[in-house]
Amino acid sequence: MSIWRKRTRVYLDAAAATPVSVRALRAFHEAEQTYGNPSSPHTEGRQALALLEQSRSRIATLAEVKPDAVIFTGNATEANALLIQGSVLALHEKGRAYEDMHVLYDSGAHSSLVEAVKVLSKHGVATEALAYKNGGIDLEALSGQLLPQTVLVAVSAVCGETGSITPVRDMRRVLMRKSSTALLHVDACQLPRVGAFELTRLGADTLTLDAQKIGGVRGIGALIAPRKVPLVPLVRGGGQERGLRGGTPSPSLASSFAEALEEAHQNREEFVLSSQKLREVLLTEVRTIPHTVVNEGKEQAPHIVNVSFLGRDTDYLVALLDEAGFMVSTRSSCEADAEGSRAVYTMTGSHERASSTLRVSWGPETAMHEIKAFSKALIRCVSFLDTAGIL
Repeated sequence: MSIWRKRTRVYLDAAAATPVSVRALRAFHEAEQTYGNPSSPHTEGRQALALLEQSRSRIATLAEVKPDAVIFTGNATEANALLIQGSVLALHEKGRAYEDMHVLYDSGAHSSLVEAVKVLSKHGVATEALAYKNGGIDLEALSGQLLPQTVLVAVSAVCGETGSITPVRDMRRVLMRKSSTALLHVDACQLPRVGAFELTRLGADTLTLDAQKIGGVRGIGALIAPRKVPLVPLVRGGGQERGLRGGTPSPSLASSFAEALEEAHQNREEFVLSSQKLREVLLTEVRTIPHTVVNEGKEQAPHIVNVSFLGRDTDYLVALLDEAGFMVSTRSSCEADAEGSRAVYTMTGSHERASSTLRVSWGPETAMHEIKAFSKALIRCVSFLDTAGIL
């Protein structure tokens, strides 16, 4: 028999994937009635194309770009790969040697960004992790890391594991001072609910988005890349999406994606204010637990909390909390087999902190009483680990 009483389950893993919002789900179902192939010339095909392009325009408006800058993909992983690998391949096709290219990247970013960069190194491209200082990217060091051969700088806007916010505009200023022509690419998947993602205001050349991070139906992402950015497709076989992403696009997913992004934009201020209150309550309780350290940056997204419970087995802690009815994680779901949190190690340089992390993240549906209930359960579970000697 479980030691926990039955209770309603509380979802606190929104940084991995969010529940689909009512608005986004409604938009998806309504669009499903339009069944034609957007590439077909008949009436049903034109109706599907009109719906797809309407969704593209809605997203473009939010990003303040032309509609043709929005390239739909299957997810953000594909979008990151298309930009990171596709931009370098485009330069190579124009005659530039791989060995004459240099790429800087955020080693604490999502694995889709880091792994795409690793592919480049196999071609002979020089890749280098951005220096960190005081828990964030070292802007002074960035100035020295930029080389004449640097063609790309790739970072996350908000770290999906710690919630640390990258000062992208400050990075743009460094690039301008150095007269660097390198592209500044930003993985902005965790950004829309807590910050604007207009391309020029953010200071980026390109960015990626993912529907499942902001309440859309999963299965679609987007690369925001104006036509002036040279790209070649990673997979050939169709002329869709400017010839960069072959395959029939889904008007239904695109419609849900656009609706979710608009909803996040409209509710951003309210969500940030409520999340700040939830965060304060949670951290007040967390800091009563001995041997804990909060992993956060100088600037912080309020809806992601990362804590190291030093010396404890946080995988076991997650299992205890799951049994108690609370869904949390230790690190990014895409790095479930990793030994500790790469993002936390990049931020802190501490293996001890990186190997004992717990990530708590929430969306607009999370209530104060749920955070308070979770805090009490967390204290009980950690106490159980300590009493049982589970390290």
